[in-house]
Amino acid sequence: MLTLGVDLAAADKRTAMATVEWLPGRAVVRDLVLDVGDARIVEAGGHADKVALDCPLGWPEHFVALVQAHRLGHVTVADGESAQWRRRLAYRLTDEVVREETGIIPLSVSADRIAHAAFRCAGLLAMLAADGHDVDRGGGGRVVEVYPAAALYRWGLAHRGYKGRGQQVQHADLVTALREAAPWLDLGVFEGLCRRSHDAFDSVIAALNARAAAIGKAVQPSDEQRTVARVEGWIALPTGPLSDLIDGAEG
Repeated sequence: MLTLGVDLAAADKRTAMATVEWLPGRAVVRDLVLDVGDARIVEAGGHADKVALDCPLGWPEHFVALVQAHRLGHVTVADGESAQWRRRLAYRLTDEVVREETGIIPLSVSADRIAHAAFRCAGLLAMLAADGHDVDRGGGGRVVEVYPAAALYRWGLAHRGYKGRGQQVQHADLVTALREAAPWLDLGVFEGLCRRSHDAFDSVIAALNARAAAIGKAVQPSDEQRTVARVEGWIALPTGPLSDLIDGAEG
């Protein structure tokens, strides 16, 4: 099995992509690159069994309805419901599920800067579909949405403070922790890049998360949730430890 993980930024710069090959009892990072364009992602995706995108695949249904209603006239907010109304505009069903499962609140695709990456992602999904990929935003096809912070939390690793100017955790130390937690993972010549770039690191985590989704070791939408998930997107939150990725299913 080959899994592809993409830490998708709004532009090629800061976009990272990792390819992981799954063999009996071990996993090997076969490729890890930075500053990746859409065409290269689509080409690499053609060789992967599962493609994980670290980016929202859609917007909240309530937000889309608001934009449509506001374009045609005015919207109405019931007395006393303003806070809850705004929350439904900001967060998708899958965001709320992740919050309930982990206590982590994903960035809002309708009210935060991650929307810029989501604009790009919408075009990328169209390119993947045109190339023959089964694009189901609910995760049922080849493409799946992932959220590395939530995956790291589920796997017992530091999930906050390793990015940005005020980082409290050196992501190089996080790579060491990952290697200790997953001794079967071979980073090979790409270990140095993982230690230098948190974008590269996140793409590797996305590729590991893709494996969890591919072997049924990630949260899937219920029958009731699936209709919304196929529109808004669905985060494939791992259901168990890192060892599940090797011990859980086919190699």
